[in-house]
Amino acid sequence: MALESLDRSPPPFFRVGFAPLTKLIFFGALSVVLMFGDKQLQFTKPIRAGLATLVLPVQWLVLQPGQAFSTLGQYFESLDKAQKNVQRTQSQALQQSLRAQQVEQLQLENQNLRQLMGLQSTVATPSQVAEILFDVPDPYNQRIVIDKGQLKEIALGSPVIDAGGVVGQVTRIYPLSAEVTLLTDRDQNIPVLNSRTGARNIASGDILAGIPQIELKFVPASADVKEGDLLTTSGIDGVYPPGLQVARISHIERRVDISFARIHATPLADMKGRHVLVLQPTGHKLPVKGKTP
Repeated sequence: MALESLDRSPPPFFRVGFAPLTKLIFFGALSVVLMFGDKQLQFTKPIRAGLATLVLPVQWLVLQPGQAFSTLGQYFESLDKAQKNVQRTQSQALQQSLRAQQVEQLQLENQNLRQLMGLQSTVATPSQVAEILFDVPDPYNQRIVIDKGQLKEIALGSPVIDAGGVVGQVTRIYPLSAEVTLLTDRDQNIPVLNSRTGARNIASGDILAGIPQIELKFVPASADVKEGDLLTTSGIDGVYPPGLQVARISHIERRVDISFARIHATPLADMKGRHVLVLQPTGHKLPVKGKTP
C-alpha cells in the first residue's frame, strides 16, 4: 500500500475544532443575548420555576437534620426554663404560705394579748403577762415554763390564767423563769364552785380517754350535777381569786354500786397558748394548794 493512500488527519479525540478566541466571543455573545432576553422577555422564568419545583424536595430533605437538631435544642431549653419556673413558683408559694402562717400566728397572739390585757384591767388582783417558753419534757407531769421568775416578783403558788380561764399554778421559781403545774396534772387540786347550784367541790387533774381533764372528787351520786355546768374558783383557799372560770362539766358516770359519782370536766383555758397572766396569790401566808416543789 502506498504511503499517499494513508489518512493523515488526526483522530476525533485530538481534533481542536474552533479556536478558543472564537469560542469565547461566541459564548460571550450568547450569554449577553440570553441575559437581555431573560430581562426583557423572561423566557427562562418557567424553566427556573420548573427547576425550583424539582429541587424543592431535595432542599427539604437537606434541611430536615438541621431543623430536627434546632427543634430538639429548643425543646430541652424550654424544658429547662419550665423546670426553673416551676421551682421558682414552688419556692414563692412556700414563702407565701410561711408568711401567711406567720401572719395568722401573729394575729392569734395579738388577739390573745389583747384579751389578756383586757382581763388584766378587770381583775382586781395584781398581775403581769408572761410568755410560755416550753413544755417540761416529763410524761408523768404536765408543766410549762414561763419567762418570768423571782426577778419579776413571781410568787410561789401564783395562779396562772388566760382569757379562757385557769391554766394552773406556779410550783417552782427560778431567777429568770418559773414552772407552772397545769390544772390537768394528777397532783394539782383546786377548789371549785358550781355556778348553777353553788355547791363547792375539790377538783384534781385527770385523763379521760387520753385527753387531759379535771375530775370532781367525792361528789355523791345523788348530787345535783349536770353536763354543761360551769365550774369557777371558790376563793376559799386563799390562792385563787373567786369567780375565775375553771372548767365545764363534760361527763358524769353514776353507778348504783358506788356511792360517789365520777364527774369529769373540760378546762376552759387554752393549755397550748403562747401567753398567760400570772396573778398574785390572794393570801401569801396561807398554805399553797396543789403540788409543792
